Amino acid sequence: MKNGTDSFLSLGYWPFAGSFGFNTDILATNPINLSVVVGVLIFFGKGVLSDLLDNRKQRILKTIRDSEELREGAQERLEKALARLRKVEMEADQFRANGYSEIEREKLNLINSTYKTLEQLENYKNETIRFEQQRAINQVRQRVFQQALEGALGTLNSCLNTELHLRTISTNIGMFGTMKEITG
Repeated sequence: MKNGTDSFLSLGYWPFAGSFGFNTDILATNPINLSVVVGVLIFFGKGVLSDLLDNRKQRILKTIRDSEELREGAQERLEKALARLRKVEMEADQFRANGYSEIEREKLNLINSTYKTLEQLENYKNETIRFEQQRAINQVRQRVFQQALEGALGTLNSCLNTELHLRTISTNIGMFGTMKEITG
C-alpha cells in the first residue's frame, strides 16, 4: 500500500526530461482508471440519456395529440349520430302513419354505429393503458440504471481510505503550487 501512495506523491515531482514508462502498480492506477471511465460515462452518457428522454417526450406528446384528434373525431361522430337520431325521431313522427318497421331499422343502425364508436373508444383507452404501462416499465429501468451507477460510485468512493485521500489532496496542492510558481 505504501508503494501505491508513493506513486501518487511522485506525481507532484515530474522531471523535465527522462524516460517514459508504464506504471504497472495496479493499486495506484486502478482508482485513476475507474475515475476516468466513470467521468467519461457521465459526460457522454448524459447527452445520450437526454436525447433519449427528449425523443420519448416527443413521442408521448405526439401520442397525446393523436389521441386528442381521435377523441375530437369521435366527439364529432357522436354529435352527428345524435343529430341523426334527432332527425330520425322527427321523421318517425312524420312517418308514424306508415308504420314502425322502417323507424326500428334506422334506430338499430344508429345504435349499431354508436356501439361501434364506443368500441373504438374502448380500444383506444386500452391502447393508452398499455402505453402508460410501457412508460412505467421504462421509468423503472432508468431508476435501476441510476441505482447501479450510484452503487458503482459508492464502491469507488469506499476504496479510497482517508490516508490515501489526504496524500492525494496534498500532492495535488503541491502540483498546483509548483505550476503557479512556474507560470507566475
